[in-house]
Amino acid sequence: MTSSSTESATLVDVTMPQMGVSVAEGTVVAWRVAVGEAIEAEATIVDISTDKIDSEVPAPVSGVLAEIIVEPDQTVEVGTVLGRIAAGDGAAVSATPTPEPPGTPPAAREAPAAPEALAAPETPAAPAPSGAESTKPADGRHYSPVVQRIAAEHGVDLASVRGTGRNGRVRKQDVLAVVNGNGATPAEAPMHIESPYRPDPDLPSRPRTPAVTKSGEGLSRMRRTIGERMKQSLDTAATCTTWIEADMAGVEAARARIGVTALAFVARATVETLREFPALNAWLNGEEYARVQDVNLGIAVSLGEDGLIVPVIHNAHELSVEGLAARIKDLARRARARELSADDVLGGTFTITAPGQFGSIMATPIINQPQVGILDFEAVVKRPVVVTDADGNDSIAIRPMTIMGLSWDHRALDGALSAQFLATVKRRLESLPS
Repeated sequence: MTSSSTESATLVDVTMPQMGVSVAEGTVVAWRVAVGEAIEAEATIVDISTDKIDSEVPAPVSGVLAEIIVEPDQTVEVGTVLGRIAAGDGAAVSATPTPEPPGTPPAAREAPAAPEALAAPETPAAPAPSGAESTKPADGRHYSPVVQRIAAEHGVDLASVRGTGRNGRVRKQDVLAVVNGNGATPAEAPMHIESPYRPDPDLPSRPRTPAVTKSGEGLSRMRRTIGERMKQSLDTAATCTTWIEADMAGVEAARARIGVTALAFVARATVETLREFPALNAWLNGEEYARVQDVNLGIAVSLGEDGLIVPVIHNAHELSVEGLAARIKDLARRARARELSADDVLGGTFTITAPGQFGSIMATPIINQPQVGILDFEAVVKRPVVVTDADGNDSIAIRPMTIMGLSWDHRALDGALSAQFLATVKRRLESLPS
């Protein structure tokens, strides 16, 4: 939220928040107050909807709603000013607010809360693009431009589509489900969890000679947004990556006993290690470096063609392996159902991404700004390794092994500390009895 000053009042902007690494726009669903009505700080002032999250935007300050700029059912870009609040009692609000200088970026709603997968670059407030306002069809329901475009391309009657969004709102996924012929909620996209070279039965097999379709449309808005966030992180951080191998025999035995994924054990070992190495549980905004006491652990979840999102397990240090497993499962389910709230994707202090389900064994993760580290957990794969017994004798054995990569910001950390962090995570995982 940014503020501007008139002769009689201070006006504070309410902006379209960033709700995910691949979220570039949102739709205003409804304003909770009318112009001239009072609002308390942190009370919900406007409801918004994106392809991933339906959310309530809180008022940044107490005051009176002075102006509504974006009306319900309009879809605008992230960072667009939706309306303005006259701070305080708002009694002397000028009839015509003083416009902000062109290019003035909106500030973050709350600091230093970390956004989903990468901090959104400060985007100049902009008016709703031409044609962004969704029309009101004869059935009285409201549809976003994305939904209307897909329906028009495939000849889908939106009045017959069952909406799974808030208050029955039809989402992009609902229309695609009809296009694909099942008329139901699309199958869940895979979550990035460990899995040794196990194909996903829901994924279509890759043709030997894939057909190539030429298109003049270029990258989608979602892909462009992800690319911008990734490039911003690489341009901002002095990114280095360190890898380490870990024997997961103890983890595999333990997870078989209690029925959870290996990711829950990695998450617990990471949380404990972050408490031991607090320099990695931190934010770096420009030159402001701050260690955070609580461990708010982000877990990357794949949403298929809808990109990715990183819901956050707040106070993860208070949870056991079983508790972390339950929270990961719940957040992943709600992410795919688009039931996450804004609080679910804000405030992360460290992130784990685990693409091993698809068989990958090594990757270089990109840091989730403004965090200073991200852990990549890869596939658990059985292979021959040298093991040493209690008497110091070496032998070759088949062990379930994994590779973990830590991308870290050299502005805040050094290689020795990063290597020690990884070695400690490895030691914790390997200390479990097999």
